[in-house]
Amino acid sequence: MQRLTLGNFELIAVSDGIYRLDGGAFFGVIPKVMWSRKVAADENNYVAAGVNSIVVLTGDHTVLIETGIGNKLPEKLAKIYGQPAQLLDNLSAAGIAPEDIDIVINTHLHFDHCGWNTVLRAGQPVATFPKAKYYVQEGEWQYAQRPSERDGVSYMTDNYDPLVASGQMQLLRGDQEIVPGISVKVFPGHTQHMQAVMVRSGGKTACYISDLIPTSAHLGVNWVMAFDLFPLQTLDSRKRYYAQALPEKWLTMLTHDPNMPWAYVEKDERGKMVARAGAEAA
Repeated sequence: MQRLTLGNFELIAVSDGIYRLDGGAFFGVIPKVMWSRKVAADENNYVAAGVNSIVVLTGDHTVLIETGIGNKLPEKLAKIYGQPAQLLDNLSAAGIAPEDIDIVINTHLHFDHCGWNTVLRAGQPVATFPKAKYYVQEGEWQYAQRPSERDGVSYMTDNYDPLVASGQMQLLRGDQEIVPGISVKVFPGHTQHMQAVMVRSGGKTACYISDLIPTSAHLGVNWVMAFDLFPLQTLDSRKRYYAQALPEKWLTMLTHDPNMPWAYVEKDERGKMVARAGAEAA
C-alpha cells in the first residue's frame, strides 16, 4: 500500500494481489529477447502482473478506481490466472470499509478490472459497495453484451449487469466530469470505449490510464499488448496521452505493474520513455 498527496486530495494505491499473464500476450509483437530484459518470465512463460486500484479521498467523496479480479472467477480461469482476491482486505488495512466508498469508476469491463463490483450472496451477485454509484462508458457495456469470439472470455456479466439493471451503475457517453476534480476521458485501443480517470487538485494532475499503459515496462509507444483489440488506435492514444502528460508532468497510475502503482513518465537523454517513482513529487 502506498499513499501520496495530490493537491488537496489523498491517493491510496490498494492491490487485489498478483496474477499471471502470458508474457507473449502481455507484450504482443515485442520479441521476448527484448521484453525479458525488463520482466522475468517463469518456465511456462508467465509473468507477474499487478492488480492495482486507487482510492481518491477528495474531502467530499471517497472514490475507488477499478475493483480488480474479485472472487468470482470460474475454476478454469482461476487455474490459468490465479485469483488473489485481496482488495477488500487491503481496503480494510487502509481503514476503508465497503460502505465508505461512494463512487466506483471502471475504466472498462474486463474481469480483472471490475471483479469486486459485486459479490455473491445466496448465489446472487449484489453490489460490493452498497452506497456507491458506479460509472463506465455506455459503449463498453453495450459491447460487453455481445463481445467478439476473440475476447468474450474477458467479460463476466455478473460484474456489471445487475448494477445496470438496478440503476446503481451509470452509463456515460464520452468524456465527462464525475465530481469536482474527478473526470473521465476516453482513450480507445485496448477496447473501443476504454476510459482513463483524470484526478486534478491544486494545480496537479494524476491519470489512471488503465490498459493503455499497463506497466512501467510498456512505456514505449509501440510496446502494445496482444490483448488490445485496436492496436493502431492504442498507438495514437498513447501519443495523445504523452503529448499532454509529459509537458504537464502528470502522475501516471499503472494498473498492472506489480511493483510501481504510479510513476512520472519522462524522456531520458536518448529520447526513450522512463518511469520515475511517483513518490518523488514532480
